[in-house]
Amino acid sequence: MQRLRARCRGMSRLFPALIVCTIFLSILEAQSDTATISGRITDQSGSVLAEAQVDVTNTDTGVVITSLTNSEGIYVARDLRPGPYRVAVRKEGFRTIVLTGLILSVQDALGRNFTMQIGPIDQRITVTAGREEHIVSPAVSIVVNQQFVENLPLNGRSFQSLIQLTPGVLVTPASQNLQGQFSVNGQRSNANYFTVDGVSANFSSTASVSLYQSLGGSLPALTIGGGTNSFVSVDAMQEFRIDTSTYAPEFGHSPGAQISIVTKSGTNQLHGTAYDYVRNDVFDARNWFNQPPQPKPPLLHNDFGGTVGGPILKNRTFFFFSYEGLRLLQPQSASFDFYTQETRSNVASVYQPFVRALPVLNGALVD
Repeated sequence: MQRLRARCRGMSRLFPALIVCTIFLSILEAQSDTATISGRITDQSGSVLAEAQVDVTNTDTGVVITSLTNSEGIYVARDLRPGPYRVAVRKEGFRTIVLTGLILSVQDALGRNFTMQIGPIDQRITVTAGREEHIVSPAVSIVVNQQFVENLPLNGRSFQSLIQLTPGVLVTPASQNLQGQFSVNGQRSNANYFTVDGVSANFSSTASVSLYQSLGGSLPALTIGGGTNSFVSVDAMQEFRIDTSTYAPEFGHSPGAQISIVTKSGTNQLHGTAYDYVRNDVFDARNWFNQPPQPKPPLLHNDFGGTVGGPILKNRTFFFFSYEGLRLLQPQSASFDFYTQETRSNVASVYQPFVRALPVLNGALVD
């Protein structure tokens, strides 16, 4: 008994350590969904400028990421949430350069060099982004931003159809041995990897016998109807990127496409949306088997919800809330083989007890 108690005490000490290790490993496995901007700062003669200050400001939230150039004049600003930015470059003895209109998407790796002019630091030179930025990452990818999500019709309020906009994507028929919805560049349909804000979303439950794919993380956690609504609501999704090849080593879980989804965040302005998509029997025609004066089968489809976001502490802390509900009542018309009254009367008397034992449907006996 004493030995058993000692083992229990040892397990009680080990359990918190296991929890800490699990959390630590989950953090290490999380993939980055933020953007990075880097470059070199020089003067008009081409000499590098060390200790130049680069302030990257999110114009929606006011959050500032500051970086200083090293001895080679190189700066790197990391952990930038997707959104609009303003970049300010300052150094004593040089005019301040302000870059406006810079839009960063999920997992962007942009390069932007600056050439500073001699002059007072309080004088500003304003430039507009869009010309001199270049992509540093060699990954082949495409970004589907909020403009596509808001303007394109999405069946079932699920963004699977937007994935098909990517070159190399081929929709595959589902089968018992090879699950998944699409293949990218010839890879298997169960080799695609989904993340939401850097956290894996590849764990699904399925009624199929091939549980090794879902339990092993080969399939995304789709809804029972095969939709992406369980990942994130369309109104709460900011954008997503699909990497198809030559992506970074951090995406080493699966050889297929890497789909990185980023959710919206609160800003310094309080904002929100509300919606309700309605479909019922008033808007539908009758089924061919449902002829008057029979009543029309009831149909109720309500997809409703909303979002709200705003500041908790301006320029520091924000909140964002999203809710989506679905109420679906969709009966189906069924057809049966049944005996009419005339047919029943022609049945031999020996079989009459069996005919009378059949259930009745609208005055006729069902076969």
